[in-house]
Amino acid sequence: MFPGYLFVCHALDKNSYIEILKTNGIARILGERWDRPAIVADTEIEAVRQVMNTGLPILPHSYLREGHRVRITHGPLAGVEGVLVQHKPHKGLLVVSVDLLQRSVAVEVDCVFVAPVSSPISAPVRPPARFYAASGS
Repeated sequence: MFPGYLFVCHALDKNSYIEILKTNGIARILGERWDRPAIVADTEIEAVRQVMNTGLPILPHSYLREGHRVRITHGPLAGVEGVLVQHKPHKGLLVVSVDLLQRSVAVEVDCVFVAPVSSPISAPVRPPARFYAASGS
């Protein structure tokens, strides 16, 4: 879905950082240095997972910064937030982005089941591990 990138969910210390870098195909871990890796927001990873789990066709999409931020209210994508790009009457593309990578994916949705986002969804309690992005060679 995001060619050249691998997401790692791991409590990162110096030893695990070095072990990850030893993996074939890993060029580097994104971030300033081993103790300051770039973190991908849990909500972004969860939204991409939810889109993948629907079985709906997924299209690559250009990264968007502007547009209408919406939350899906019903169906298999309920609770997912993204940017709505309307392209047909009553149908639109929900674009889910990973800000760190400046990459996005899109899935077609019924506009009846979208609501504008006025406040962020409260995140569920998560373990201390974070998602880090590593780029491949």
